[in-house]
Amino acid sequence: MNSMIKTILTIFAILLFLSGGIWFLQGINILPGSFMTGDPQWSINGGIAMIVGAGLFWFAKRK
Repeated sequence: MNSMIKTILTIFAILLFLSGGIWFLQGINILPGSFMTGDPQWSINGGIAMIVGAGLFWFAKRK
């Protein structure tokens, strides 16, 4: 795979993982201040986003 594509995929994976973490924390009512706060659906969505982000990161970093 091209190194530029790997870099873009890595950046996307990190951003997806971080935003998933924010969604998860808002869903379990740790980060207040949003319509997502306290909604369990967002903790599920955030967990899925974190798993997908970690998988993309692994895929981009493998040889």
